[in-house]
Parts: sequence; C-alpha cells; structure tokens
Amino acid sequence: MQREIRPLGRPRQDHQDKPTKAVILDVATQLFLDKGYQVVSMDDVAKKCGVTKATVYYYYKTKSDLFTDAMVQMMLRIKKRIFDILSTEKPLKDRLFEFAKAHLQATFDMDINGFMKEAKASLSNEQLQQMKQAEDKMYEVLEQALTASMEKGEIPRGYPKLGAHAFVALLTVGNFKDAEHKPIFLSLDEMTEQIVDFYWNGIGN
Repeated sequence: MQREIRPLGRPRQDHQDKPTKAVILDVATQLFLDKGYQVVSMDDVAKKCGVTKATVYYYYKTKSDLFTDAMVQMMLRIKKRIFDILSTEKPLKDRLFEFAKAHLQATFDMDINGFMKEAKASLSNEQLQQMKQAEDKMYEVLEQALTASMEKGEIPRGYPKLGAHAFVALLTVGNFKDAEHKPIFLSLDEMTEQIVDFYWNGIGN
C-alpha cells in the first residue's frame, strides 16, 4: 500500500498522547489554513480540541498569539521537510523537483498572499518579526543547498540568496487560477516539471 504523503508543513492528525498545548496548536493550524484568520475563533479551536475556551486562553492570551505560534511552528516543520529533501545525494534538479512538488501540493488550494495579508492587519510588529525570522530560516536551507551545488560546480556561481527567493517566488505561479478558476497546467507533475525547468534553465546558463 502506498504511504500517504502529508502536505508540507501541516501537522499530523494523530493527537493521542500529545500534550494539550500541542493538540491546541495542531488543531488551530489546521483551522487557520482551512478557514483563514478572521473566521476562526478561540471558541472554534476549543470545541475542535474538546477542551474549554479557558484552557485555550491558559496557553495563548490572544488569537494573534495562537496564530503566530501556529505559523512559526508550521514554518519550522516546513524547514525540516525542505532540509530532508535537499540534503540527499540526488542531483540538485531532482531535489528541487521534489521540493517544488511538495510545496505545490501543500498550497494548491490556498491563496497564500491573501491568507497572510488577512492576518497581518491583526498582528503586532513583534509577532510579524517572529514569523519573518521563521520564514527567513526556510529560505536559508534552500540557499545553503544552492551554495553547495555552486561549490561543487553543479551549477554556475551566482547569488544563492537571490536564487532561493526566486525559486520560491516562482512556485507561487503554480497557485495561479484564471477568471474561471482554472490552473495553468492540468496536472501537478506537469506544473512542477515546467516550473523547475524554467528555473533550471535560468540558473544553469
């Protein structure tokens, strides 16, 4: 039987034997990703967890605190997943393909820019900074992989930070839908292949 692949960054759904705070965080992450920041309430999280609202507030004083921690922890999981993908001995292009496919699978039904823009208006500068630092660490993993490939001569020397940000930015094209809500490509594999080829032709020449 083929093992089911969990989307990039989403927490496991098995909450058995988990501390209450971890369960709250996992459930909140899922709710925020599925419904957006504004729609989800602390009461929604409590009901979904099977705990009282007071329990949720015991761990998180505000919804913005809960959202910030949920997003930071999600990005830490993404960073680990990216590291696992990019630290193999496969050729860089194959690793980029695996990373791109995992990213596109996780964000296919999400408007990432809209999702974050909706939440940012309710967050403090400190909370925004926490998320920015976690986001930067995700880029660093890709940047390090590009640097290593440059040093080995696998790709020409250039600016790995630019290369990392350009690749992730290019992946957002995979979320594009036209006026009839149709994607550019019909299949995930074709979308991933075309995006990686487009990027590879740029850094390889």
